[in-house]
Amino acid sequence: MQLEVADARRVPVQAHLSYDADDPFAVTAAFSHEGRILALWRLDRQMLTEGALRPVGEGDVRMRPQRAGARNELRIELSGHAQDGDGRDRAVVLAPARAVVAFVERTYGVVAPGREEVCVDEFLADLMTRG
Repeated sequence: MQLEVADARRVPVQAHLSYDADDPFAVTAAFSHEGRILALWRLDRQMLTEGALRPVGEGDVRMRPQRAGARNELRIELSGHAQDGDGRDRAVVLAPARAVVAFVERTYGVVAPGREEVCVDEFLADLMTRG
């Protein structure tokens, strides 16, 4: 993947996508550079597929298709609170759309769309212990 920096320049960034059937609606994206994790995001897996076709999302995560020469890309715009607590961080990551869609399709072999199950009691208990 590539990270868009000032003046729309791009720098390569390592991205590792993972999927866990215990969290069936999400794909985890770990972004790293030179072996150091820069950011960890949980992304909606359906949004990843739809974002390759049309603009989706609002708030902290937005995605849309984009052409770069002959390549189809998925533009992922991420924003959140800065780690130093001063303002908001923003990042734009560009991914090969075909590779992202292929990954998400493989997750459907693990948990098919519409077959996702989440234990609400466990989710609420976990949420309450974090607070």
